[in-house]
This record gives sequence, structure tokens and C-alpha cells, in this order.
Amino acid sequence: MTNTDKIKLAQNIAVIAGIFCSAVALLLLLNFWQISKADPIESKALEVLVQRLKEDPNNDGLKAEIRSYDLLARKAYFNSQWQIQTGAVLLLMGAIVLAFALRVYYSAKAKIEAPEKVVENEIASRILAQKGIIIVGAVIFLLAFAASFASVNYLDKFNIDSAVAENEPQPADEGIQVIDVGTAKTDSIQILTTGDSAVSIISATDSAKTETAPATVTLNAQNIKSNHNSFRGPFGQGVSYHKNIPVKWDGAAGTNIAWKVAIPKHGFNSPVIWGDKIFISGADSQSREVYCFDRATGKLLWTGKADNIQGSPANPPKVTADTGLSAPTLATDGNHVYAIFATGDVIAFDMNGNRVWARNLGVPDNHYGHSSSLIVWDGKLFVQYDTNRGGKVLALKTDTGETAWEKTRSSKISWASPVLANVGGKYQLILTADPIVAGYDIKSGEELWQVKCMMGEVGPSVGFADGIVVAANEYAKMVAIDVNTKAILWEADEYLPEASSPLTYNGLVVIATSYGVLACYDLKTGEKYWEDDCGKTLYSSPTFADGKIFMMDNDGVMRIYEFGKEMKKIAENKLGEHAGTTPAFANGKIYIRGDKNLYCIGK
Repeated sequence: MTNTDKIKLAQNIAVIAGIFCSAVALLLLLNFWQISKADPIESKALEVLVQRLKEDPNNDGLKAEIRSYDLLARKAYFNSQWQIQTGAVLLLMGAIVLAFALRVYYSAKAKIEAPEKVVENEIASRILAQKGIIIVGAVIFLLAFAASFASVNYLDKFNIDSAVAENEPQPADEGIQVIDVGTAKTDSIQILTTGDSAVSIISATDSAKTETAPATVTLNAQNIKSNHNSFRGPFGQGVSYHKNIPVKWDGAAGTNIAWKVAIPKHGFNSPVIWGDKIFISGADSQSREVYCFDRATGKLLWTGKADNIQGSPANPPKVTADTGLSAPTLATDGNHVYAIFATGDVIAFDMNGNRVWARNLGVPDNHYGHSSSLIVWDGKLFVQYDTNRGGKVLALKTDTGETAWEKTRSSKISWASPVLANVGGKYQLILTADPIVAGYDIKSGEELWQVKCMMGEVGPSVGFADGIVVAANEYAKMVAIDVNTKAILWEADEYLPEASSPLTYNGLVVIATSYGVLACYDLKTGEKYWEDDCGKTLYSSPTFADGKIFMMDNDGVMRIYEFGKEMKKIAENKLGEHAGTTPAFANGKIYIRGDKNLYCIGK
């Protein structure tokens, strides 16, 4: 190839690459403009349809139309996101090719003998043209890059501040005196470096917290079943072993309400119980807090603040109003209570409110906010940390907060929570995300098995009973997996949950959809036994207690059914305020977190 041929080839490639970059940049700008005009979260059309459904709640055709519209809107939005990300990569590749072609072009042209006579104006014109090409190309590239960045991070504009303002707690009533004894004063701080994070171990002295430390609790299956120490109760499975659970109450009238107390800060986490204490957490843009209440009286015993944690962000991440900064449910082992927030801060307090340790796991890259709840067993606190940066599960030592093990997962972002399952006499941790459902060894973090069967934005945790794992997600499917053989026993897609986790117990599976249907299936065959259209949004998870199914809707109405193959509704009870959390149980009592108050139901 002669030098002249090289020049022509490089020139042609540069022209093609320039046109390609310009076209991609223009498409990126148009795509960004289109997304900025169509809000993916707040759809006016969907609001109109929902309003029509409120006026005509029994219109099945309208329900189907809403589901179809919601599905199409989600697919269109995330398809646009994929197009923008792909366009950004193509633009970068085109720019590289353009730069290389121009480099070859000018290098080859420099080898040609200068013409006998070149007028001064022609030289000036060439220089001006070269500068013009460079300037125009740089402007187009910068505009396209800015549009790509703005589009990919479109959901960052949503935050929790407005939602928190709407949920300011009201003063406690019914004679309950709310007392905040304050946080511990520290006299020493020791930093233990563990990889990229640090653990703050703080020994505390405070005149308001001089209670004698209780005897160390050895965690076992029996005392877990005697309490309610994690999201959905013992081992995270949605099954309570307590008896004499009330089935009639009225929160607004005070009927069968033992006490209710205002919650200082808003949150979507559910109550956990150990002995005579009940724990929840709350947060806003100013602070994150853990609350301990007396289970018998509702008195606020102490407030623990999650502050002064090394690595914690100066400003909280952007989160959506329906997730917030305090969505994950706490966990307790009777020695400590553990909390995690959307900032990535994990903190442990002893049962008297003294801070034991705290660390930051890194701010989770999550466009809604972190919501995976904690679970504790075998001296380890398990954290499912699946974010946009990739999947990960950690085990932290409960006494120090140091990392016992960490496992990278072949999964995408997930909002589900870990579940503990006894398989062949050994407990394993079971997680679900897109695209895998997988089990992990609790001692080493080794992945024991995985089945690729999920997709989408996975929020529901798995159900487990009789050696069978049930995983489900809206716009995907419900799958029953034999843990021992890793075989898929059956699949179904008629009713699928968006946020609610499946209840599996004694041969049955119960699921709740976001559009208000509660359905019951056979655990081993997938045969559907019954369904009940509640007509209300269902984000809470169905739970089993005292031979019954308890299902709370987002309006705060608890529906109670007999647990069985036939649909028998026992009662509907109004809390008197919105509540999308999952209840906690103790003998003769139910504890429910509403938007503003914590309730104890029972005599």
C-alpha cells in the first residue's frame, strides 16, 4: 500500500468514524430528552388508571390494564437505559477509531513532499479547518457524555426528605410516656482495619445506662423460636411458634390495643423481639437511630444513634420515598441488636443500648435504596449486599464486626433478604437475585448450589420448608426447587409478588401480589388451592402463627385466614393508619409498626 493509499484509507475511516460519532451523540441527546420528558416513576396515565380503579375496585379488566401498562412502562424505561449505556460505549469506541484514523492520516501526509508553491492563505485555511474539526468533535463528545451520564443516573433525583416530612411522629397517647434516655458517652475508640472498611469498637460509660449486663446468650434453634429475632421471625421463614394470638382489634377505637407509642423517626423495617424488649429503627437526612421499647408497656427504654462511623458518607444517598433510609429489619441474638441503613452503616448495640461496634460497608449503589434485612446465626451477622456494582454476601463477627468471610456472587442487584435453612442437619444461607437462587455454607461462605431461574428487580425473599425452596418475582415466575437434587419441581406465573415474600409451611405456599391477590398453592406440586382478591396493595409478607395466616395490606388492614387448602377468612382488622410492614408475634400478642406508631395488640 502506497503512502497515498494510506492517506485515502485513513481519511475515509476518519470521515466514517466522525459521522458515526455524530449520529450516536445525536441519538444519545434525543434519548436523554425523551427520558427527561417521560418520568419513569410518576406516570400520569397510571395515576388516572389507579384513580379509576379506586372508584371501581371490582373492575377486573381495569386491573389487567394497569398491570399491562405497568409492565410496558418498566420495560420501555429499562430498555432506554440499556440503549443509553450501549450508546455511550459505542461513542467511546467511535472516538477512539476517529482519533487513530486522524493520527495515521496526518502522520502519512507528513511524508509527502511539499508542493512547489503553497500560498499563505491555503496554509492558514488548513490550520483553521483542523482546529474546527477538533473543537466540534470535542463539543459533541462532551455533550453526549454529559447526556449519557445524566440519563444513567436519572433516578438520583428522587430522595426521602419529602417522604420523611410527611411522616413526622405524633405525640404518644393513651397514657404512654415516651422517654429517650440518650446515647452513650464514649471514653475510648479503637479502629480495627478490615480490608477497605473499618470497625469502630466503642466502650461506653453513661449514667443513664448503668444496668447490669445480662448473662451471655448462646443462640440456638429453641431460643430463636421462643422469640422473633429477625425479619419474618425465626430463621426468616415467616413462621411463628407462639400461641393465643389475637384475631380481633380496632386501632382507631382502641379495641384490644394494649398500647401504642409514637415512633421518633420514619422507617419501613418490621419489629424484632427478644425477651421483654422490642426493637425497630428509623432515619432521616439528619440522623439514623435504633429504638428499644419495653414490650409490656411500650416505654422507650433507649435510643442508639448510628453516628461517627468511619467511612460513612457526609450526606445520605438518594433513595425513593417507598424505600427510605431505614428499610432493612434489624436482627438480634439476645446479646446485641444489629442494624443496617441505606448509607451502608452497620452498627451493634448491647441490650442496654451501649454501642459495641460500627462500620461502613461502602455506600450501596442502589437506585431505590438498600432494603435487605439482617439475620444472625453461629456468631455471624449475615448481610446480603447485592448492588448495581455486583452481588456480594458477607458474614460479620457478631462480637467485633470484623469480616468473617465475604463471597462475590454471580448476580445483579437485589432487594431480597437472606433466609436460614436446615438442610440435612446443617444450616445454610439461601439468597435470591437476578438470575440465581443459591445456597451458601454459613462457616466458609462457599456456594453450595445455585439455580438460574429469576429475573428483574428481585425484592421477595425465598420461602423454605420440607427441603423445598420457593422463589418468586413479579414479571418473572414462581419456582419450587428441591435443595437436595437442585431440580425444579414446578413453576407458575399466574400470581407473582413484587415485594412480599412467599410463606411456605406444612405442605402449602402462600403468596401476596402488589395488586392485592393472596393465593395458596401446594408446595410439592404447584396446584393452586384458592385465591382471595383483597383489592389493596400488598407489600407485607404473609406469616403463619397459631394455625392461621396473617396478611397486612398497605392501608393497615390485617386479614386473617385459617391455614389450609380451603379459603376461610376469619377476620379483617383495621390498624387506623397505613402500614406495609410485617408483624412480629409473642404469646398472646401481635406487634405492628404503622407509619407513625408502634402497636401492641392483645389483652
